[in-house]
Amino acid sequence: MQNFSDTLGQVFRAMMANKLRTFLTMFGIAWGVGSLLVLVGLGEGFRSGQRRNLSTFGNDVVMMWNGTIPAVANQHTGMRPYQLTLRDEADLRGLPQFRAVTAMLIRGDLYAVSAYSNTSGQVMGVEPNYAEVRFVPMDEGRFIDANDVLEHRRVVVLGLKSAQLLFPGRPILGESININDISFRVIGKVGSISRGNNDSDNQKFYVPLTTMQELFAMKGENIARDAVSSIQYQPTLKGDTSEAAPAAHYVIARNHGFDASLKDAFEEWDTIQEEKTIGAIFNAMDVFLGGVGVVTLGLGAVGIINIMLVSVTERTREIGILKAIGATRSAILAQFFWEGIFLTGISGVIGVVLSGAFMFLLDHFFTGKVPGFDPPRLVPWSAALAIGSLTVCGIAAGLYPASKAAALDPIEALRKE
Repeated sequence: MQNFSDTLGQVFRAMMANKLRTFLTMFGIAWGVGSLLVLVGLGEGFRSGQRRNLSTFGNDVVMMWNGTIPAVANQHTGMRPYQLTLRDEADLRGLPQFRAVTAMLIRGDLYAVSAYSNTSGQVMGVEPNYAEVRFVPMDEGRFIDANDVLEHRRVVVLGLKSAQLLFPGRPILGESININDISFRVIGKVGSISRGNNDSDNQKFYVPLTTMQELFAMKGENIARDAVSSIQYQPTLKGDTSEAAPAAHYVIARNHGFDASLKDAFEEWDTIQEEKTIGAIFNAMDVFLGGVGVVTLGLGAVGIINIMLVSVTERTREIGILKAIGATRSAILAQFFWEGIFLTGISGVIGVVLSGAFMFLLDHFFTGKVPGFDPPRLVPWSAALAIGSLTVCGIAAGLYPASKAAALDPIEALRKE
């Protein structure tokens, strides 16, 4: 009776006796596996990059800005501007649809000077919970707190690039800067919040909202003293603005005397809806790239089936000789089964390794250079799908004709050309 080592020996001898055919079979399998993994990995890299970009704004954030009220719905003539106020913020905070609401006052026309350098950037009057609603990774010191706001303190938190420009290579905590000739004490520095080539967030200055309103209130005619540039909120229901958005629209419209159904009156950006839209786009991309990969995989499978069918047909005489010298049908089928397993298994591993190496090169050369792109990564399910499907194709393509040949009378098998 033939043991397992004898079977493996016959498998390797058969593979080495037909080197070109073995190489072509393995190449088709490796190409199909590698193509599917790279395509799916690229799609996941783009998805991950876009999610990472959105996360730098904060989680579950809806941003509202000052808007204009159209005289007639869907008409952009005769529009009346309005400014958001601290009253709007207070009214929103009192509603159960919101878990966090924060207001800010932003000026981009102020100038900052230190003992070493000078620069300009957005100066933002913020409240302590701004760091909870938005993404603010503190690098040194602390952020604005409740006492800073209550006591109208002249303190400032610097963005990463602002700190580097004003204090090149020097410590910043406790130092002073002048913003439009008014002295502020530096209490902290924010880490990097850049998104690709856009590093405007790294050039910001954060001061208490009350101090900002006292010293650098919004300019213009007929503007309320408590006017702010933006109100931003997080809905109570995570990932769902279906209740929060209508409630916010109702409050703003009521306070500023217009109909909440005038959608053009609201200037806002819903990062939750944006993430859902991006997710839908990348789901479609995954389907497309996965479809291309499956087609490539299918072409590889067809090639494997053809090669295995030809291989087994050419070896019908060999099967006849094996039967003539006493080989059983199960022993013959075991040889072709293990041959299929080795061909597809080794080739699949080669495909995974090569696709992993290619994705490593993409990671090395493109990470940080393409906004919104994360390095592609191996997705386990795609590797399992690719190797599994090609293995089934290879084994089936070998066993089917082998079983037919093994069922022949040895004399009939020997007569096959």
